[in-house]
Amino acid sequence: QVQVVESGGGLVQPGGSLRLSCVASGYIRNIYAMGWYRQAPGKQRELVADAPRIGNIDYADSVAGRFTISRDNAKNTVYLQMNSLKPEDTAVYYCYFDLLTDFRRNYWGQGTQVTVSS
Repeated sequence: QVQVVESGGGLVQPGGSLRLSCVASGYIRNIYAMGWYRQAPGKQRELVADAPRIGNIDYADSVAGRFTISRDNAKNTVYLQMNSLKPEDTAVYYCYFDLLTDFRRNYWGQGTQVTVSS
């Protein structure tokens, strides 16, 4: 069994910063990619950032230059540093791991609320 646990959301003023963390644990043979999606009320879930084990990191245009994704492979952990936050960044943020146990599939975190408001 694989467990994925997120932490770090909350309420922040516009222009502020937050750091999200997400860790996967359990029977994991390999991790191909880690990343973050978000879903705002009434909108579809959208990719925020993706960090493959091999290849380039990909950011949504709306967050490029403000958000930074990083990964600690030894700890099966992915982070999302969010700076210069805007009200339109308000959403539930979900981390994911594209990983291999006995077969390959995506595993998702439980979601963490990020609210940007004055």
